[in-house]
Amino acid sequence: MFYFVILIQTAINTGVGIGAILPASECLQIMYSDLSPNGTLKLYEFVAMVTIVMIVLSQLPTFHSLRHINLASLLLSLGYSFLVVGACIKAGFSKNAPSKDYSLESSKSSRLFSAFTSISIIAAIFGNGILPEIQATLAPPATGKMVKGLLMCYSVIFVTFYSAAASGYWAFGNKADSNILKSLLPDNGPSYAPTLVVGLAVVFVLLQLFAIGLVYSQVAFEIMEKKSADVKQGMFSKRNLIPRIILRTLYMIFCGFMAAMLPFFGDINGVVGAIGFIPLDFILPMLLYNMSFKPPKSSLIYWINITIMVVFTGAGLMGTFSSVRKLILDANKFKLFSSDVVD
Repeated sequence: MFYFVILIQTAINTGVGIGAILPASECLQIMYSDLSPNGTLKLYEFVAMVTIVMIVLSQLPTFHSLRHINLASLLLSLGYSFLVVGACIKAGFSKNAPSKDYSLESSKSSRLFSAFTSISIIAAIFGNGILPEIQATLAPPATGKMVKGLLMCYSVIFVTFYSAAASGYWAFGNKADSNILKSLLPDNGPSYAPTLVVGLAVVFVLLQLFAIGLVYSQVAFEIMEKKSADVKQGMFSKRNLIPRIILRTLYMIFCGFMAAMLPFFGDINGVVGAIGFIPLDFILPMLLYNMSFKPPKSSLIYWINITIMVVFTGAGLMGTFSSVRKLILDANKFKLFSSDVVD
């Protein structure tokens, strides 16, 4: 069970690492396209740029310094959300406001699959609470710190993600891009927000994505270096420093290569949420509770846990199927190393 959890966690961290590099690269591409409409740089070239920066930054922090990166990420998230919400409200009320269509897909089966894909993506977003859970259990007392960390995490997620999602959907309807900056700076037609505002938002989200990539990569680094490092020697000794540089560099290159080769941002989030976050957040905790505390089978808590496990097992299976289905359907829209991110 322990190794299975570690395997899922490593896969999630890798997926998030890829998911951090891809939108960061897309943000750079958006600004580049706005400043240089006839430019020749492709998405995979921006992925390479972001990957190089991540390789450098990945050598800096340790697991114990993540609180500083988390604080920076929190401030950047709030700043980005403030700018995006303001820009969307301005776009929605402008005289050249985009036409809005709030209708759903006509097919009932498509709506059903989209609903489960959305559940998986939401699970991936709120699954960020896994990190404070891990950090909170490193030193006692775990319970109080974990509750405070989760409350802060979910409050920030609700304020940032939902404010940007609601304002973006209100301003652009179902034509809103998964990266709302692309809707604010469309390829055709006038921009709906000043370049300076969008540029500042790009800087905020770019730095935040660097922080997210570093935070989640640390768990993978810890797992790799647990096998390669010699604890009897210092962290920056030649014996430990060289493997550290090589392993972290290869890991980031792998994430960057996958991001450039398969630019499926929303689809990857859906698959990661369905396969990784739903089992890790909603199924394994209930299973481990029943195994560890062994509540009587006649007790309410036992059957609540069983019910949660059954419901979210079904949601995870349906989410996996719908996310993979969408991934296959979207595969017809692009070529390897495409210059456009598939929503």
